[in-house]
Amino acid sequence: MNTNFKERKLTYLSACLVFLFTSQTSSAFEQPPLFNQANTAIERVAVIGSRHVYSSNFTPLETPQAEQTIDLATLENAGAWDLNQALDLSASVARQNNFGGLLNNFALRGFTGDENLSSNYLVNGFNIGWGLGGTRDLSSIASVEVLKGPRAALFGRGEPGGVVNLITKRPTFDTAGELKLAVASEDTYRADIDYTTGVSDDVAIRLIGFYEDSNSFRDTIKKTKQGVSPSVAWYINDNSELIYELEYSKQTIPFDRGVLAINGELGVIPANRFLGEPGDGPITAQVIGHQLELKHDINDDWSVLIAANYRDTKLTGFATETGFAGVVNDEVNRFRRYRDYSANYKVLRGEVTGDINFSGFEHRLTIGADTDKFENDQFLLQVKGDQYINVYNPEYGAYALPAPTTHTDRIEIQQSLGVFIQDQISLTNKLDIRLGARLDDFKQTLNNRLTNTGYKQTESRISPQLGAVYAVSDFISAYAAYGENFRPLSGTDAQGNGFKPNQTTSKEVGVKVSLNNGALVGTLALFKVEQQNMLVVDDPTAFTSAAIGEAQSKGFEIDINGQLTNNLNLWASYAYVDATTKNSFYDSNFGLNIAAGSSLLNIPQHQLSLQLVKSTEVNGKALKLGGGLLYVGDRNGFFGTDFTLPSYITARAFMRYAVSDSITLTGELDNLFNETYYISSFSDAWVQPGTPRSVRFSASFKF
Repeated sequence: MNTNFKERKLTYLSACLVFLFTSQTSSAFEQPPLFNQANTAIERVAVIGSRHVYSSNFTPLETPQAEQTIDLATLENAGAWDLNQALDLSASVARQNNFGGLLNNFALRGFTGDENLSSNYLVNGFNIGWGLGGTRDLSSIASVEVLKGPRAALFGRGEPGGVVNLITKRPTFDTAGELKLAVASEDTYRADIDYTTGVSDDVAIRLIGFYEDSNSFRDTIKKTKQGVSPSVAWYINDNSELIYELEYSKQTIPFDRGVLAINGELGVIPANRFLGEPGDGPITAQVIGHQLELKHDINDDWSVLIAANYRDTKLTGFATETGFAGVVNDEVNRFRRYRDYSANYKVLRGEVTGDINFSGFEHRLTIGADTDKFENDQFLLQVKGDQYINVYNPEYGAYALPAPTTHTDRIEIQQSLGVFIQDQISLTNKLDIRLGARLDDFKQTLNNRLTNTGYKQTESRISPQLGAVYAVSDFISAYAAYGENFRPLSGTDAQGNGFKPNQTTSKEVGVKVSLNNGALVGTLALFKVEQQNMLVVDDPTAFTSAAIGEAQSKGFEIDINGQLTNNLNLWASYAYVDATTKNSFYDSNFGLNIAAGSSLLNIPQHQLSLQLVKSTEVNGKALKLGGGLLYVGDRNGFFGTDFTLPSYITARAFMRYAVSDSITLTGELDNLFNETYYISSFSDAWVQPGTPRSVRFSASFKF
């Protein structure tokens, strides 16, 4: 922890938003939170899309796994515009190398996925996070679920430490609209629009859009983001509904590897120093996605859900990136790349969910099947050589940008067919057990167009899950869980054969509490996650790879969120994570010798997120005052070395005042004490600095 933290002076910034706007009084139209907590928005009684794919109707106390639901009110109070900011609320999630600011890469309970792709996340239960479409904006998101522990028994292949699921905003029949305008530090301007209405007795629509234009505290960096998310809901009859959602977004942002450490020391060059070339222009990342869900209630106890998803992502552009040879005579060498990456993901899924009494026991069943196909096409040009830049006094455009030549040209295709079952059995009125398993037939194909080589492999995997939950009282339950997970690995070994999938096993025990009629919930969890078949280097002279690495993560988590009183809301999340290697091997990126017991990259042992919000009134108008802090402990910053990212604390404060029934003004101050900090790194040459103190003002107009 920074010892000067308490000595820093709070700079009081005051400003005034003056908007003259006349509008009709309207009701809010937020998606209801999963556990029916307070601050629920006004919705039509018949909620469209109330159950999503892969989900069953279990209360928090009935679920034998740790989960967090970050509802819309909490996201807004945290000022979260994108997924990275939302996940800072969960202490179980640690930020990872963000691919030049273009991907959502994170670790959950100490483990992450493919560092060259976005961390996999779900949208309404669909595995769609793999891809290259830029960071995920939250304009169309109603809540974020952090589902901890392996979930392959339902979701199929995925990340080893757990999964993040985004729940989208759905159409409602009550007409409502909202326009949000925001201005912030670094010439940041943003507009959001959200409108929903019923167009007939059976059909409702929703249109969500955003546009953001901003500079950065980083020299020469400027970005734009825009997107639309229209959706249509057809209420076919009292038992059936059909929902279609479209997602489109486009982002342009220069590829930015951050700062570097000099002789292992951070802060020698300022956090705003950009060491690329502005002449490269921005990288463009685009997404277009479609989701279709058909839900039919067979009777009061059983329902069927059929759903499909298609998502196409693309990333293109030039970038000049810092090399790894260090600073010599005040200069660092660089290399230049051109990327033309694309990925698309197709999923078709069907499931039946219901309750049945059999042999004197109540069974809550989910049975289903799905098929998916993921295509990852990568074309990369690269040139190395004399591309030096002075790190203390950079001169951009000092020479003509060199033309790169072909470095990578390949396509990988993953296909899977899976069947799954989950049964939660009530043995008594206090004891439930959960049994589940999934069988996947998996096929992986890699075609290296540059070398005209390739491989194919097939694999069948059974992923089991076991759990038990005991109701100690009406307010407390205790649980235990075991699960397995797998994730395919790309590439071939020295003999040209594919790798066995990365395999994870997890054990977890915990206690849950639910107070104030479910308005305040908490979880204490102890866990141990073990990972096998990590991709490493087996021969550092030939730099050939093998799936022989092993690691483990163990620790505990404390999560508490909800209403302490009628006007005081708390979000608190703490995690202790000890993530280390179990055997010795050579690192897959640099060939460094990794000793058993080495800390994993970018994983803090201690992480804490707090947010406290007080609701009151001034002149009969609603006023919210809130603040929060994020503590992240020190972390390994370069796998296989002793380079360390220092711990940090950032604090924020906000005030939100309802001027009228239709106009709300908000002021926010982030990084209150102007802390210098570093979010994540790939090595000592690629370190992402955090944003200095910033201020944001916004106005919301409901109509």
